[in-house]
Amino acid sequence: MSGQERSGAPRLGTPSWKDPRLFVGILLVLASVASVVALVGGADKSIPMYVAKDALTVGQPITEQSFEVVQVRLGEVDTKYLHPGISLQPNAVAVRMVPAGELVSRSSIGSTDALDRKPAPVTVGEPLPKEVVVGTSVDVWVALPDERNGYNEPVLMLPGAEVAALTAASTGLGSGKSTQLMVLVTDQQMPKILGAVANKAKVSVVWNPGATR
Repeated sequence: MSGQERSGAPRLGTPSWKDPRLFVGILLVLASVASVVALVGGADKSIPMYVAKDALTVGQPITEQSFEVVQVRLGEVDTKYLHPGISLQPNAVAVRMVPAGELVSRSSIGSTDALDRKPAPVTVGEPLPKEVVVGTSVDVWVALPDERNGYNEPVLMLPGAEVAALTAASTGLGSGKSTQLMVLVTDQQMPKILGAVANKAKVSVVWNPGATR
């Protein structure tokens, strides 16, 4: 190759520290590294939060002993849940049912003034569907006694009532078992269901999976 050909070939110069492209490249690399560090650091960040030690039922008095503390990663939604840094108000109660082991939302704990439903007792002599547990919804049917020592046709008294508690109990003669339920009812519904119970009505409970509040 002649000297003339060599002299016409483009030559790459050594980058200068004053070259702005070099600084732009360094800034891009640093920004990329910072983003990765922030992403990894955020993924590993966990904070202490409250979970229900046992199932919390509506109207149940609540203290710090009602909870257990676990480390969880929630991100931006952590403000919706209770954590050890939040002080409970005096005479706090559960205004929503919270299953055992679940995170406790702030809206599920309040005062008695916030209760829009109250537990009322009903006793059922027949076996309950296995799906009927605390927190599920049921339709409560009531048949009042008639004048012939029988019962009138059942009527739906409490549609979609939430079950707050369940306890098995023996009958008075000890020959069988019944189940006592605490179902949540409004102030408007309370007189009817208490009147039916006082008049020894026959109560039947039907699981209602489609009920919503």
